[in-house]
Amino acid sequence: MKILFNKKFLEHNKNSEAEGPYRLKEFKDIENTYVDGEKWITLVHPEDYKEEIRKACFENRVIAEVELTPDTWEAACLSVGLTVKASEDGDFAAVRPPGHHAGFERPAGFCLFNNIAIAAQKLVNEGKKVFILDIDGHHGDGTQNIFYESDKVFYCSIHQEFAYPFTGFPTEVGSGKGVGYTLNFPLMSGKGDADLLDRVDKAIVKARKFQPDVIGVSVGFDGYVKDRLLQLNFTRKGYYECAFRIKKNFRRVPVFAVLEGGYHYDVRQLADVFVEGVNNGGKAPRMKYNEDMAIG
Repeated sequence: MKILFNKKFLEHNKNSEAEGPYRLKEFKDIENTYVDGEKWITLVHPEDYKEEIRKACFENRVIAEVELTPDTWEAACLSVGLTVKASEDGDFAAVRPPGHHAGFERPAGFCLFNNIAIAAQKLVNEGKKVFILDIDGHHGDGTQNIFYESDKVFYCSIHQEFAYPFTGFPTEVGSGKGVGYTLNFPLMSGKGDADLLDRVDKAIVKARKFQPDVIGVSVGFDGYVKDRLLQLNFTRKGYYECAFRIKKNFRRVPVFAVLEGGYHYDVRQLADVFVEGVNNGGKAPRMKYNEDMAIG
């Protein structure tokens, strides 16, 4: 796994003190990857909605707490494109704007298009089953709603309880064919790595039964102890171990990731730690010496 990035993300929502370019400035040393994702947006979002967002960007409107500009439109299309590329190559897409709050026709929570949902739907259209693990500190209501009636995508979220968007309760389990394919683990404020990893282990057990062809991780770093918007206490070690456990338990299953939230200055450090965890988790275990197999 490697990190995908484009400097164009730094031109989006430049004046925001919350979801601003400060979040991704430390990624500037990474070579630009350019993939225009506009052609994939309508895999999830209606054409009319896509065009409404485009129009709003060129009219410099404010939507979902985001100051839209033409740069935003390009960044949004790039976010989709890099996420799709990450899903194809097993990489980490470090993007802005994020996506997991965006519904079919609803921008929300800094999100315009649902990056991971679009990538997952493309994989489903190719005949694959997808497990989405969302470890952002906010519940990914948009992603959940998009796949709420699907048995091809198993969505699991670990998030802070009673925080925006005030959804993601254990009683939300899917509907229709999707019953049993949505799993929520709300955590009370103040919870840390042990609670995160306990829920990750429980999610892995459920995912094994689902037998996914691909795993996508919505990696929000707003559960981090230094985050300005939430009150969880996850650390670098927790994010590393989370990534390591996912890949260790699914060595033969491709894993990709996309950045969601994280409102502090350590996003790059945590992304590097997460990528390291995935890469180390994918390594084959060392063969232990067995005297019974020795030839002498």
